[in-house]
Formats: sequence, C-alpha cells, structure tokens
Amino acid sequence: MGQSTFMVEMMEVASILKEATSNSLVILDEIGRGTSTYDGLSIAWAVAEYIADKEKCGAKTLFATHYHELTALEEKLEGVKNYSIAVKEKGEDIIFLRKIISGGTDESYGIHVAKLAGVPKVVTTRANEILRSIERKNVLAGKNNNKEDKASKKQVEGQFDMYNFKLAEIAHEIDKINLDELTPIDALNTLVKIKEKMK
Repeated sequence: MGQSTFMVEMMEVASILKEATSNSLVILDEIGRGTSTYDGLSIAWAVAEYIADKEKCGAKTLFATHYHELTALEEKLEGVKNYSIAVKEKGEDIIFLRKIISGGTDESYGIHVAKLAGVPKVVTTRANEILRSIERKNVLAGKNNNKEDKASKKQVEGQFDMYNFKLAEIAHEIDKINLDELTPIDALNTLVKIKEKMK
C-alpha cells in the first residue's frame, strides 16, 4: 500500500492508544524495532508509560520487547510486572524451555535463534564475533570478558545503557529550555529535577 512496515506499525499503535480503555486487552510485540535504537526505545518506553497510566488508558497489556532497559519500568510504574521465557544453557547452545517465569532477562538469544533457523554457521560465527566486539566497546573499561564475570558484566552493561538513556532524556529536556525566560528559581528547580532523574 506504499507504506513502510514501521509506518504501518505506528499507525496501529496510534489506533490502539486512541481506542483502548481500562476494559481493553492490548497485545504489543516489539514496538519501536523498525527505527534507530534510541528512537525505538523512546517510543516503546513512552507507549508503556501511557498504557500503564490509569487516567490515560490503564488497559491490561502484554508488551513483548527486546529492549532490556524497559525492565526498569517495573520499579517505576504501578502494575508493571516483568516476565521472560526460561532457557537452559548447554555449552554454547541453549534450549528454550517453553515456560514463562517471573522477572526480566538481559539476554536476547537472537544469534541462537538464527542458528536454529538454519542461517549458515559462517554467518552466525561472524555475528558472535561482532557482538563480542560491540559489547567490549560498550562495557566500562577494565571489565573482564571471561565466563565467571558474565553476570557482573551484563549488570554493568544494563546500568551503562540505562545511564546513557537517562543522559539522552535529560539532554532533550535541557534543549527545550528557553534560557532567556528562565528565572533563578526555575533554574534551581530544573537542577533538582535533573538530579532526581539521575538516581
């Protein structure tokens, strides 16, 4: 019909947000994945906040996403609960246990799924190399990459991503401020809000 898949997705999201009520059941899958990472994450985050707000929507919602940062919403928004698919790691392979468990996850298993789908081994091996390279660049300097440190490394990565997202959010808010109209008390209040967001 001449529309991009992302535009169609956004039109569907727009329709859902306009029509959904507290009596609705909403099912959303991978909102925001058709654009840049920060754009997509921002859209998914805002959509989740809107739906969780009982005054704006409050619909019962299943919201599937690979944006690990969104698991933080469980602590920020009333009624939000994280669930994930249980997996069993066996060497370099994984087995999907087809069981839903409480809590989020910091793994996506996309390359494992590509293997299961029959993507040539040379491609999945190269994908793993690229993934490790990207992870090394995003992890704080000095962190080890061995198996024993995997859990703490993933925790640091999640905190680092969340910190970067908060910085981007704050930078956007600062950019909207008209300095010519800002009073000293407004400036102080703005600093207090920024400090709160960084916690």
